[in-house]
Amino acid sequence: MASPATDAVVVGAGPNGLAAAVTLARAGLSVRVIEGADTPGGGCRTQELTLPGFRHDVCAAVHPLAVASPFFQRLDLAALGVTLRTPKVAFAHPLDGGRASWVVNSVDETAGALGADGGSYRRLLGPLVRDAPVTLPALLAPLRSVPGHPLAMARFGLDGVQSATMVAHRFQTEEARALLAGVAAHTMLPLTAAGTGAYGLTLMMIAHLVGWPVVEGGSAGLTDALVSDLAAHGGQVETGRWVGSLAELPPSRVVLLDVTPRQLAALAGSSIAGRAARTLRGFRYGPGVCKVDWALSGPVPWQAAACREAGTVHLGGTLAEIARSEADAVAGKHAERPYCLVAQPGVVDASRAPAGQHTLWGYCHVPSGSTVDMSDRIEAQIERFAPGFGELILARSVKTAADMERYNPNYIGGDINSGAATLRQTLFRPTVRWNPYRTPLPRVYLCSASTPPGGGVHGMCGDGAARTALADLGLRPP
Repeated sequence: MASPATDAVVVGAGPNGLAAAVTLARAGLSVRVIEGADTPGGGCRTQELTLPGFRHDVCAAVHPLAVASPFFQRLDLAALGVTLRTPKVAFAHPLDGGRASWVVNSVDETAGALGADGGSYRRLLGPLVRDAPVTLPALLAPLRSVPGHPLAMARFGLDGVQSATMVAHRFQTEEARALLAGVAAHTMLPLTAAGTGAYGLTLMMIAHLVGWPVVEGGSAGLTDALVSDLAAHGGQVETGRWVGSLAELPPSRVVLLDVTPRQLAALAGSSIAGRAARTLRGFRYGPGVCKVDWALSGPVPWQAAACREAGTVHLGGTLAEIARSEADAVAGKHAERPYCLVAQPGVVDASRAPAGQHTLWGYCHVPSGSTVDMSDRIEAQIERFAPGFGELILARSVKTAADMERYNPNYIGGDINSGAATLRQTLFRPTVRWNPYRTPLPRVYLCSASTPPGGGVHGMCGDGAARTALADLGLRPP
């Protein structure tokens, strides 16, 4: 029987699908990527969503995980046309009365602005940042093997396994507690949930290690780089073709799917049945997001000076306020004063808008599948800490959680992380299998953010799945 014309077929051209394709192509395999949308990118696209000349990131906007990712570190992003711009302030957290806390590259400088909590911050983050070069690669991989640096991982795990609210008990001031709450809320879980401390601490570590950069011109630059590298190694990307069944795919030696477990079950049909099918369908998804993009006539007039230098601003007030907002979303409620994540690339990238004008990107967490437009509540939170903001709005584009799923089917119910980041699903994501990338079907692999290490533009889910496929083929990874 003749060998298939293509060694590997990848379904889905999001960052993980493209990362899988690049790893396979660099190993010498012929690779074909099939994408349903008209352009590749998934959660890493840039479009003029409001007015001509205003370039908005449709989903991912800030890229600390890309810089920290072992996969992206193996690529020469600069040679592939990617310019990263890193704000002086990685992220800031305003409080009422013009107060704020913030994180910069230096642990000492960050701690120095936290007053009575400066010493506690140094004791908590100093050792973690020192160990980050050895712990981050392990944290961005399946947590199912003996770590290469067990003492460093144990130091991280002692705090990381706790909830964000428990870790925050180390601090006395509203500023320090809110700083941790704002970054831990990226998990889209109640801040009382076990393991939320790990997510907050990891993102803080990365901020101190490499910053929280944006891509000059928009996040689509990362997608363009991956497509370019794939093409340079003989790979192809076909867009505008939705796959409804695995039977529709061309013959190949391996198939990698940048889809969620629910979609895997649908694509496989009767090929996966019984307990295996029930397990896939039982995978938990988190809350959704309502996202707003604004075209502004000028920069946001934040009361706190640090917010004017930050690429990312976490809004929501105190730890207690943010905890209540996140608990509401998980419980199926729309918070009146929601926690909001806001990105302002214009602080370091003037190319996003016409001269003197700015783009702004933001979202809040909402119940799964929500059709509620939260733009008024998000704008009220911005106005709370930046009076006069509303006067700058030239245009806005709103996507509800339901709209987000229509935009990208991997965002089940608007969940941009493609799966709840619970402690169980951090350790066993997507199912309880030793190798999380293999599926019940031979030579079919899952490479989406529903596999370790989860959401974010880091490419590690795709790279991990591709390395598993190469090992099963008896080939060495690049």
